[in-house]
Amino acid sequence: MADDTSSTPAEREKADAEARAKEQEEQSKLPYKWTQTIKDVDITVPIPSNLKGRDLAVQIQKTKLSVAIKGKEPIMEGTLAHAIHVDESSWTLETTADTAVKELAIHLDKVNQMEWWPHVLTHHPKIDTTKIQPENSKLSDLDGETRAMVEKMMFDQRQKEAGKPTSDEQKKMDLLKRFQAEHPEMDFSNAKLG
Repeated sequence: MADDTSSTPAEREKADAEARAKEQEEQSKLPYKWTQTIKDVDITVPIPSNLKGRDLAVQIQKTKLSVAIKGKEPIMEGTLAHAIHVDESSWTLETTADTAVKELAIHLDKVNQMEWWPHVLTHHPKIDTTKIQPENSKLSDLDGETRAMVEKMMFDQRQKEAGKPTSDEQKKMDLLKRFQAEHPEMDFSNAKLG
């Protein structure tokens, strides 16, 4: 790929499009489809509709996954990109609109819920995680400290857009006003906040 600093926007766009096409081609050759959020990974594996759950051998471990039809070679097997919570992960067999195929749905709950997976199994092709557009999260999803920080940042951004002081600037001005009130004998005409 061309060096981003020396290539034109058109060249970068072409290189990105080529990389996306290659990635999609590689992913389409896998025996499964997968999606992820920052918290979990969902995998779907098509299997013949005549099979039932008891015909499958699905093993979900902290760092490994194996999916097979009993007595046959695994459909997918290997080391996971990252660790999962086994007790929070599951699989189900679902019917589809296509009567010839059922879908094995596997849900994996990530241990580290602050990182994107480049692939499900380490020996499978990677995706470019820098191009992932995360879903919008709600403030209520955040822990208290993070939520307070985000709310402060949002308030400060709105204040700046309105030409008003940020929360830190307002705090400094309030301190100066209080100090002026406590010391009326002092001249504050040349005082600068900074």
